[in-house]
Amino acid sequence: MTVTITRLYADYSTASRAVSALEAAGVPSRDVSLVASNADNWYSQPVAGRSDKMTTSSQHDGSVTGAETGAGVGTAVGGAAGLLAGLGLLAIPGVGPVVAAGWLVATAVGAVAGAATGGLIGALTGAGVSADDAHVYAEGVRRGGSLVTARVPDADKSRLESILDHQGSIDVHKRGEAYRSAGWKTFDDKLPPYTPDQVKQDRGLYRRDVM
Repeated sequence: MTVTITRLYADYSTASRAVSALEAAGVPSRDVSLVASNADNWYSQPVAGRSDKMTTSSQHDGSVTGAETGAGVGTAVGGAAGLLAGLGLLAIPGVGPVVAAGWLVATAVGAVAGAATGGLIGALTGAGVSADDAHVYAEGVRRGGSLVTARVPDADKSRLESILDHQGSIDVHKRGEAYRSAGWKTFDDKLPPYTPDQVKQDRGLYRRDVM
């Protein structure tokens, strides 16, 4: 039996280490996904080995759409270089520009490109994540975070979750409580993405809910 494990991280660098740790633990790249916010424009050029429709202008204004890059997001997944060699830039409604790769984001982008409902929330809940957690995860990415999701054998779930937590994952329940105490209710894809200044400020607010 396969289950889905998901963790939120403060930024791409932390999340990328978590991805590498999963792959080192034997999880195939095709079963791992990464969705990292590019709200603060940390990603300014294509990752080595990539040649898709990413351009400097679209990277900074978030104009690359799921329809444009959806096919490219998953093409390199499972390759010898691992998941991180297959990163692509796209925009998710409500989340804004993200750097992403893997099966989960391909599902989310497919929903957006096909005018289906759900997007990132639908992809997460469809993979078995609870609705409450899915909303916090999506909001976390909107605010500058990075999401790592993996499909793993049930027998390996505890071991691999421990590996992800060891990389500095965010306690999703504490983060959700913090969001709600500040007036947040649920993720709303009609809201504008965070600005770089908002991302910086938000990261400074939440430093005690890292595992």
